[in-house]
Amino acid sequence: MGQPDGGWFDETPPKVIGASPADGAVNVNQKKINIYFDEFIKLDNPSEKVVVSPPQLEQPEIKGAGRRIQISLVDSLKANTTYTIDFSDAISDNNEGNPMGNYTYSFSTGAAIDTMEVSGHVLESENLEPVKGILVGLYADHADSAFRTKPMLRVSRTDSRGRFVIKGVAPGSYRIYALQDQDGDYKFSQKSEKIAFSHDIIVPSCKPDVRQDTTWVDSLHIKSIDQVDYIHFLPDNIVLRAFTEPLTDRFFLKAERQKANSFTLFFSYGDSILPQIKGLNFDAENAFLVEASEKKDTITYWLKDTALVNQDTLLMDITYRMTDSTGVLVNKTDSAQEILSKEPYAKRMKNMEKELAAWTKKQEKKKKKGEPYDSVMEVKPLDVQLSVSSQFDPDQNVIFSFPTPLAKVDTAAIHLYAKHDTLWYRAPMEFLPLENRKYELRGEWRPDIEYSLEVDSAAFEDIYGLASKPIKQGFKVNSLDTYGTLLVNITSLHDLPLIVQLLDAQDKMVKETKTVNGVAEFYYLKPQKYYMRLIVDRNNNGKWDTGNYDSDQQAEEVYYYPEAIECKAKWDLTESWDPLVRELSLQKPGAITKQKPDKEKKVKNQNVQRAAKLGIQYVPKM
Repeated sequence: MGQPDGGWFDETPPKVIGASPADGAVNVNQKKINIYFDEFIKLDNPSEKVVVSPPQLEQPEIKGAGRRIQISLVDSLKANTTYTIDFSDAISDNNEGNPMGNYTYSFSTGAAIDTMEVSGHVLESENLEPVKGILVGLYADHADSAFRTKPMLRVSRTDSRGRFVIKGVAPGSYRIYALQDQDGDYKFSQKSEKIAFSHDIIVPSCKPDVRQDTTWVDSLHIKSIDQVDYIHFLPDNIVLRAFTEPLTDRFFLKAERQKANSFTLFFSYGDSILPQIKGLNFDAENAFLVEASEKKDTITYWLKDTALVNQDTLLMDITYRMTDSTGVLVNKTDSAQEILSKEPYAKRMKNMEKELAAWTKKQEKKKKKGEPYDSVMEVKPLDVQLSVSSQFDPDQNVIFSFPTPLAKVDTAAIHLYAKHDTLWYRAPMEFLPLENRKYELRGEWRPDIEYSLEVDSAAFEDIYGLASKPIKQGFKVNSLDTYGTLLVNITSLHDLPLIVQLLDAQDKMVKETKTVNGVAEFYYLKPQKYYMRLIVDRNNNGKWDTGNYDSDQQAEEVYYYPEAIECKAKWDLTESWDPLVRELSLQKPGAITKQKPDKEKKVKNQNVQRAAKLGIQYVPKM
């Protein structure tokens, strides 16, 4: 005896059996639309997946109800215009979730319906990642100002592969843009909106063509491969490179005093002229050591006087330059700014008393046991951080980092020794300042040689009188036999300044170099798998730069080598690369692409498996 198993599964996607107005209708003047299906349906996330074109400034109401979808357009209908409602893959049946596939409904308010399509991809300029969910729109107005002053004429939205298809396009010529629309006005109105633009004129066209359609019995067996006639719409290979403009508007964000000995001012953008501080309850004259970030948008003020460090509240006027409504930098003063220490003097004294009590108790225990003890509590030394590992690469250097600014650096107290055979010899070195509170020790690092870095006590002293303890660090430079070498010949673009980067499996840069005569050279490569990116450094500043629409400036071009490069020890590899050969949308290897395609919805084909268990042949309904 057993239980009935419920019969065959429903594996038939829903079908459209009618619509009001009819799909493809002309001379339509009503704003309420109903689409009818042969079974109950589900509508998945219509606010994101369903795109109405022309774009609707007032969000239309789209909902599934039983065997139909109801659409209510709020905006007034435009005369002689084709409307398309692209449902993408949002429609499936209610029982088994069988996807209907991409479906687009259309009608026209005029006497004819437009059927042209244009398609392509939107990619991040900086790393060629597919941009998901960004709007892509056409303008019949070719003026640059249209993107800022008029809403898009026809729109689509990219899928998880960065792919877009704009449907219902009338014959004519257009310019195309992409926009991450933050305020819903379908035009570029904020600098924070990601955009892409092209000066190419888009002229839609079509031609008859043939493609192969494969029908599968199941996931392993092909039922048939058919030649299918279809209309091929062009262009279908548009690539837009998206970027976000630098937010150059400058304004004051906040002031923080996390540590008692410093406070930091944060701005939205940097300025070559640093703020002016006027102390109201202290003398600001020569009171600070100023430390600015690389972009000068974060400025830290180190308090030189310990009496000022112990003052919990600093009251000051801060004068700085900010951007006014016309985009010009003007002076502004924030009066009587109160900056409170998050480490109050009383709290720090209490913590010091606890430390002293614990130390005293420990020394008393030693004294009772007859062990050596200290009569004076040792002053905490200056904390020095070294970035050096026991296994060292020949092209590395040792980085010193300090928690506070230094008042003294005694380079004579820094010693570097190299071991040759069994004897230690002094090795040449340089000790150079880098950015804020970082220093670099450079040496002539020789492969397969041991080194000893020895720093005498008090070699470093900060502005508060704390001195460093003696340091001794040993390390060995790896043998050349542990590395590989890669030479890359760039066969195009070599008349431009180029930066070539090697990347790891997380798309993070491992090494980079500038090309010389079209050749990029990489030495001391550890055996592993690498990926490669190229930046056209048009302004020759050594880094990738974003674009600017008003200046008609595209972001600097980026290309990816489409395959992984396997580097092995003691191997010298030479690769030739023409970055322009492969389409940009096909360049970035899938292994390092973070924006993965959404899982494609498919019919589950459960009846084939069930028939196999029953020992019978399943013939699907046609």
